Amino acid sequence: MTKKKLALEIIERLKAEYPDAGCTLDYNEAWKLLVSVRLAAQCTDARVNVVVQDLYAKYPDVNALADAPVEEIEKIVKPCGLGHSKARDISACMRMLRDEYKGAVPDDFEALLKLPGVGRKSANLIMGDVFGKPAIVTDTHCIRLVNRMGLVDGIKEPKKVEMALWKLIPPEEGSDFCHRLVYHGRDICTARTKPFCDRCCLSDICAKVGVEEKKNKK
Repeated sequence: MTKKKLALEIIERLKAEYPDAGCTLDYNEAWKLLVSVRLAAQCTDARVNVVVQDLYAKYPDVNALADAPVEEIEKIVKPCGLGHSKARDISACMRMLRDEYKGAVPDDFEALLKLPGVGRKSANLIMGDVFGKPAIVTDTHCIRLVNRMGLVDGIKEPKKVEMALWKLIPPEEGSDFCHRLVYHGRDICTARTKPFCDRCCLSDICAKVGVEEKKNKK
Protein backbone atom coordinates (compact mmCIF):
# COMPACT_ATOMS: atom_id res chain seq x y z
CA MET A 1 0.00 0.00 0.00
CA THR A 2 1.39 3.42 -0.94
CA LYS A 3 1.65 6.09 1.73
CA LYS A 4 -1.07 8.08 0.00
CA LYS A 5 -3.47 5.13 0.04
CA LEU A 6 -2.49 4.41 3.63
CA ALA A 7 -3.27 8.02 4.56
CA LEU A 8 -6.72 7.85 2.95
CA GLU A 9 -7.51 4.58 4.73
CA ILE A 10 -6.38 6.00 8.08
CA ILE A 11 -8.51 9.12 7.52
CA GLU A 12 -11.64 7.06 6.87
CA ARG A 13 -11.13 4.78 9.85
CA LEU A 14 -10.47 7.65 12.24
CA LYS A 15 -13.58 9.42 10.92
CA ALA A 16 -15.63 6.39 11.88
CA GLU A 17 -13.94 6.12 15.28
CA TYR A 18 -14.08 9.82 16.20
CA PRO A 19 -16.86 11.38 14.09
CA ASP A 20 -17.25 14.47 16.26
CA ALA A 21 -13.60 15.20 17.04
CA GLY A 22 -12.75 18.87 17.23
CA CYS A 23 -10.42 21.29 18.95
CA THR A 24 -10.07 20.45 22.65
CA LEU A 25 -9.36 24.08 23.57
CA ASP A 26 -12.50 26.02 24.52
CA TYR A 27 -13.08 29.28 22.67
CA ASN A 28 -15.88 31.30 21.12
CA GLU A 29 -13.78 34.00 19.46
CA ALA A 30 -10.67 33.75 17.30
CA TRP A 31 -8.46 35.81 19.61
CA LYS A 32 -9.29 33.50 22.50
CA LEU A 33 -7.99 30.52 20.54
CA LEU A 34 -4.77 32.45 19.94
CA VAL A 35 -4.41 32.98 23.68
CA SER A 36 -5.26 29.38 24.54
CA VAL A 37 -2.91 27.79 22.05
CA ARG A 38 -0.04 29.88 23.42
CA LEU A 39 -0.89 28.78 26.95
CA ALA A 40 -1.15 25.15 25.84
CA ALA A 41 2.60 24.85 25.21
CA GLN A 42 3.86 22.25 27.72
CA CYS A 43 0.46 22.32 29.42
CA THR A 44 -2.72 20.27 29.08
CA ASP A 45 -5.68 21.69 27.20
CA ALA A 46 -7.87 20.83 30.19
CA ARG A 47 -5.84 23.09 32.48
CA VAL A 48 -5.77 25.88 29.91
CA ASN A 49 -9.57 25.74 29.63
CA VAL A 50 -9.83 26.35 33.37
CA VAL A 51 -7.19 29.09 33.61
CA VAL A 52 -8.55 31.20 30.76
CA GLN A 53 -11.90 31.56 32.52
CA ASP A 54 -10.27 33.84 35.10
CA LEU A 55 -8.28 35.64 32.41
CA TYR A 56 -11.35 36.46 30.33
CA ALA A 57 -13.41 37.40 33.37
CA LYS A 58 -10.89 40.14 34.11
CA TYR A 59 -9.97 41.02 30.51
CA PRO A 60 -13.00 40.24 28.31
CA ASP A 61 -11.78 41.50 24.94
CA VAL A 62 -8.69 42.21 22.84
CA ASN A 63 -8.45 45.84 23.96
CA ALA A 64 -8.69 44.98 27.64
CA LEU A 65 -6.02 42.30 27.38
CA ALA A 66 -3.81 44.56 25.26
CA ASP A 67 -3.97 47.23 27.98
CA ALA A 68 -3.40 44.78 30.84
CA PRO A 69 -0.03 44.88 32.64
CA VAL A 70 2.07 41.86 31.72
CA GLU A 71 2.56 41.17 35.43
CA GLU A 72 -1.19 40.85 35.95
CA ILE A 73 -1.55 38.48 33.01
CA GLU A 74 1.33 36.42 34.37
CA LYS A 75 -0.33 36.05 37.77
CA ILE A 76 -3.38 34.49 36.16
CA VAL A 77 -1.68 32.24 33.60
CA LYS A 78 1.11 31.03 35.90
CA PRO A 79 -0.58 27.63 36.51
CA CYS A 80 -0.03 26.85 32.82
CA GLY A 81 3.74 27.04 33.29
CA LEU A 82 6.25 29.38 31.61
CA GLY A 83 4.09 32.20 32.91
CA HIS A 84 6.42 35.09 32.17
CA SER A 85 7.13 34.26 28.52
CA LYS A 86 3.51 33.31 27.82
CA ALA A 87 2.18 36.49 29.42
CA ARG A 88 4.67 38.58 27.47
CA ASP A 89 3.69 36.96 24.16
CA ILE A 90 -0.05 37.22 24.85
CA SER A 91 0.29 40.90 25.73
CA ALA A 92 2.35 41.70 22.63
CA CYS A 93 0.03 39.66 20.40
CA MET A 94 -3.10 41.43 21.66
CA ARG A 95 -1.45 44.83 21.21
CA MET A 96 -0.57 43.93 17.63
CA LEU A 97 -4.13 42.78 16.93
CA ARG A 98 -5.44 46.04 18.36
CA ASP A 99 -2.98 48.34 16.63
CA GLU A 100 -2.61 46.67 13.23
CA TYR A 101 -5.77 44.61 12.68
CA LYS A 102 -8.48 46.60 14.48
CA GLY A 103 -8.83 43.81 17.03
CA ALA A 104 -9.47 41.09 14.45
CA VAL A 105 -7.36 37.98 13.88
CA PRO A 106 -5.93 37.94 10.33
CA ASP A 107 -6.97 35.06 8.06
CA ASP A 108 -3.60 34.96 6.31
CA PHE A 109 -1.05 32.32 7.33
CA GLU A 110 2.01 34.54 6.91
CA ALA A 111 0.34 37.37 8.83
CA LEU A 112 -0.43 34.98 11.68
CA LEU A 113 3.22 33.92 11.83
CA LYS A 114 4.21 37.53 12.46
CA LEU A 115 2.13 37.68 15.64
CA PRO A 116 4.20 37.30 18.84
CA GLY A 117 4.20 33.74 20.16
CA VAL A 118 2.57 32.28 17.05
CA GLY A 119 4.40 29.49 15.23
CA ARG A 120 3.34 27.20 12.41
CA LYS A 121 1.34 24.88 14.68
CA SER A 122 -0.71 27.76 16.12
CA ALA A 123 -1.16 29.41 12.74
CA ASN A 124 -2.42 26.18 11.19
CA LEU A 125 -4.84 25.66 14.07
CA ILE A 126 -6.29 29.14 13.55
CA MET A 127 -6.50 28.70 9.77
CA GLY A 128 -8.32 25.38 10.07
CA ASP A 129 -10.58 25.89 13.07
CA VAL A 130 -11.45 29.56 12.77
CA PHE A 131 -11.37 30.15 9.03
CA GLY A 132 -12.06 26.65 7.68
CA LYS A 133 -9.01 26.70 5.45
CA PRO A 134 -6.61 23.80 4.72
CA ALA A 135 -4.40 23.18 7.74
CA ILE A 136 -2.15 20.56 9.26
CA VAL A 137 -1.38 20.95 12.96
CA THR A 138 1.77 19.03 13.83
CA ASP A 139 1.51 18.78 17.60
CA THR A 140 3.17 16.04 19.66
CA HIS A 141 0.32 13.58 19.06
CA CYS A 142 0.44 14.12 15.30
CA ILE A 143 4.21 13.68 15.10
CA ARG A 144 4.21 10.55 17.27
CA LEU A 145 1.30 8.86 15.52
CA VAL A 146 2.20 9.50 11.88
CA ASN A 147 5.67 8.10 12.57
CA ARG A 148 4.22 5.00 14.22
CA MET A 149 1.67 4.51 11.46
CA GLY A 150 4.28 4.77 8.74
CA LEU A 151 3.07 7.95 7.05
CA VAL A 152 6.48 9.51 7.73
CA ASP A 153 9.75 7.75 8.44
CA GLY A 154 11.58 8.88 11.56
CA ILE A 155 10.84 12.57 11.06
CA LYS A 156 10.44 14.47 14.32
CA GLU A 157 10.84 18.11 13.25
CA PRO A 158 7.32 19.65 13.15
CA LYS A 159 7.75 21.61 9.91
CA LYS A 160 9.22 18.62 8.06
CA VAL A 161 6.35 16.43 9.27
CA GLU A 162 3.87 19.08 8.14
CA MET A 163 5.45 19.31 4.68
CA ALA A 164 5.41 15.51 4.33
CA LEU A 165 1.75 15.31 5.32
CA TRP A 166 0.70 18.03 2.87
CA LYS A 167 1.73 15.56 0.13
CA LEU A 168 -0.44 12.78 1.56
CA ILE A 169 -3.50 14.33 3.20
CA PRO A 170 -6.25 15.94 1.06
CA PRO A 171 -6.35 19.67 1.98
CA GLU A 172 -9.97 19.55 3.09
CA GLU A 173 -9.21 16.69 5.50
CA GLY A 174 -6.08 18.07 7.21
CA SER A 175 -7.57 19.99 10.11
CA ASP A 176 -10.05 17.30 11.21
CA PHE A 177 -7.46 14.55 10.65
CA CYS A 178 -5.10 16.24 13.11
CA HIS A 179 -7.87 16.66 15.69
CA ARG A 180 -8.66 12.95 15.41
CA LEU A 181 -5.00 12.12 15.92
CA VAL A 182 -5.16 13.99 19.24
CA TYR A 183 -8.12 11.89 20.39
CA HIS A 184 -6.51 8.68 19.18
CA GLY A 185 -3.19 9.62 20.77
CA ARG A 186 -4.82 10.21 24.14
CA ASP A 187 -7.09 7.17 24.15
CA ILE A 188 -5.24 4.45 22.25
CA CYS A 189 -1.85 5.30 20.75
CA THR A 190 -0.51 6.75 23.98
CA ALA A 191 2.91 8.20 24.72
CA ARG A 192 3.47 7.46 28.40
CA THR A 193 2.18 3.88 28.41
CA LYS A 194 2.38 1.04 25.94
CA PRO A 195 -0.06 1.75 23.07
CA PHE A 196 -3.32 -0.20 23.23
CA CYS A 197 -2.80 -1.84 19.85
CA ASP A 198 -5.34 -4.56 20.64
CA ARG A 199 -8.06 -1.88 20.71
CA CYS A 200 -6.80 0.14 17.74
CA CYS A 201 -8.89 0.51 14.60
CA LEU A 202 -5.65 0.79 12.61
CA SER A 203 -3.77 -2.21 13.99
CA ASP A 204 -3.89 -4.21 10.73
CA ILE A 205 -2.37 -1.38 8.67
CA CYS A 206 -0.09 0.28 11.24
CA ALA A 207 3.65 0.10 10.53
CA LYS A 208 4.54 -0.13 14.22
CA VAL A 209 2.29 -3.14 14.75
CA GLY A 210 3.79 -4.81 11.69
CA VAL A 211 7.30 -4.31 13.02
CA GLU A 212 6.35 -5.70 16.43
CA GLU A 213 4.77 -8.79 14.85
CA LYS A 214 7.93 -9.49 12.87
CA LYS A 215 10.02 -9.20 16.03
CA ASN A 216 7.77 -11.63 17.87
CA LYS A 217 8.05 -14.22 15.11
CA LYS A 218 11.84 -14.28 15.28
